[in-house]
Amino acid sequence: MPDLETLIDRFGYCDVTREGAVATIVMNRPEKLNAMTRHFWKDLRDIFDLIQDDGRTRVAIIAGGGDRAFSAGGDIAGFDEMDGLEEVRAFQQDAMDTFAAVEFATITVIAAVNGIAFGGGCELTLACDITLASDDAQFGMPESRIGLVPGYGVLRAPDVIGRHMTKYLVASCDSISAQRAYEIGLVQAVYPKAKLMDEARALAARIATRSTVAIAVGKRLINMGVDRAATDSSIEALAMLQHSADRNEGVKAFLGKRPPAFGPPPRRR
Repeated sequence: MPDLETLIDRFGYCDVTREGAVATIVMNRPEKLNAMTRHFWKDLRDIFDLIQDDGRTRVAIIAGGGDRAFSAGGDIAGFDEMDGLEEVRAFQQDAMDTFAAVEFATITVIAAVNGIAFGGGCELTLACDITLASDDAQFGMPESRIGLVPGYGVLRAPDVIGRHMTKYLVASCDSISAQRAYEIGLVQAVYPKAKLMDEARALAARIATRSTVAIAVGKRLINMGVDRAATDSSIEALAMLQHSADRNEGVKAFLGKRPPAFGPPPRRR
């Protein structure tokens, strides 16, 4: 298996470093608030394949480049580059496969949220085992503003923050503070911004001294309740939404910096 250091230049979206048994993955597109491009998902999945197989990495930290954002979520400007339902479905499958690679990793994964974590950024924290946040961090799932839904978020967030809080975030598109995220269980600890990465590294170093076999078994047992069939249904629903009139209107309104004019509610089945 190739060594991490020999492949570090292969990942265009993420910077990867390792200190001892701890790998740090930085989503490095700060000028775009680390918005997630189509290429991001495969990059992150490949990184997790690599660090789990290198025989040395015991803990991974995921962080955002710059000081404003963990990730603002999907790169909306690139949505219309997808041509046809099959390409959209493949994109959604790619994202779900990456969330699963993080969630079901045999190593411990810590999210260090140093700013906004919206949409896919918030969903990525749900895939991680532990989330630490700076005191100015914000979380939200505002996809319905552009006629979409957080496909992974609606599957995982109810187990973490409850069904009603999930519905509130999805329907209102409101963001919540780091302190509020801590109160509802989305975040496990809040630190001053200047200390966040030091605290994340210190926690990772402690975890790296524990039995990785025991932790991996514990994670597997905790995740046994995950419904893979629901993931398949979510992918199909997201693919259909990507081709909806509301999604088209939402993206045009967002890019045009105007309020969207969505269509009527769906009929009852």
